[in-house]
Amino acid sequence: MHRSDKAVLRLTIGLGLAVFVAYGLALQVPFVVCIMAVLVLCKPGPPLPMIKAVVIAIVFAGLVAAGVLMVPLLEHYAAAGLLLTAVVLFVLFYVGRLRANPLTTVLVLAFTLIPVAGVLEQALIAALSLTLAVGVLVGAMVSAASSAIFPDPPAPASAAVAARPNRESARWIAWRGTLIVMPVFVLALTNPSFYLAAIMKTVALGQQAGETDARHAGRELVGSTLTGALIALAVWLGLSLWPSLWMLMLWLMSAALWAGSALFGARRTRLQPSFWSNALITSLILLGPAIEDSASGKSVLEGAAMRVSLFVGVALYAWATVWALERWRARRLQTAAAGAM
Repeated sequence: MHRSDKAVLRLTIGLGLAVFVAYGLALQVPFVVCIMAVLVLCKPGPPLPMIKAVVIAIVFAGLVAAGVLMVPLLEHYAAAGLLLTAVVLFVLFYVGRLRANPLTTVLVLAFTLIPVAGVLEQALIAALSLTLAVGVLVGAMVSAASSAIFPDPPAPASAAVAARPNRESARWIAWRGTLIVMPVFVLALTNPSFYLAAIMKTVALGQQAGETDARHAGRELVGSTLTGALIALAVWLGLSLWPSLWMLMLWLMSAALWAGSALFGARRTRLQPSFWSNALITSLILLGPAIEDSASGKSVLEGAAMRVSLFVGVALYAWATVWALERWRARRLQTAAAGAM
């Protein structure tokens, strides 16, 4: 079996298991478990070892304490809290990009979600932390089992080292990611219940923006958002034929199989892997609240339309940010070059 085929199967089985655990045990905010499992299983390179996954889960426990401390800081000293959040996000993006760490999104997601959840409700912090940790452990367990049963040959390290950016490039990408995430983080603090899902989408966009340029940013950021909305719609229509946990598992596994085949190169497309991972994550962010709306008797169509519009707006903002910053950087480099002549 080819390496890419095994990666696709890991993603498919891992998402199915995450759905079964999250929705079968009726965890709070269950779609977050699925998102965390997907983030771990979309990680390029060798599977995440269980020991490292346990360490990350412990890190999440530390982030819970940090999130609890950030809540009163954001409520009573908003300027200082926002500045500290921006500094932490910049450091996470910078170090993650410099070390080519694909789990940067997991850490950024945890650090932004926990303070917003604490502003909404203190009890939600513990629930979110549990779902984050469960998602990481599910993804790591599937990766470890797959690696033990079907081990991959060692990949050459030369290409991965060559692809790592230098410090200046990593610093620039970190600024870009921070500027994309921070405005939505501020909006989420004003209305946490409405913008909680938007935070998850924006963090994914902030990470994705570091892997594209201004020329292709529109197709990557907006296109992946619309593709994710179409995947969520297809899963919802299939689920409406026979609403049950098993059908939810099967439909989401089908979506992961289709998106994952392009993500890992088993099915060739002209789009980058970040496009397909962001599309799959977007579909989960849209589908999870839709299931909750249906269970609580709210209008699913109205809620989905609002979320899709919000996500497209956030993607357009991310595109505009990438374009404006790239133009400003190019103009600054031209000015510096003209001054040196």
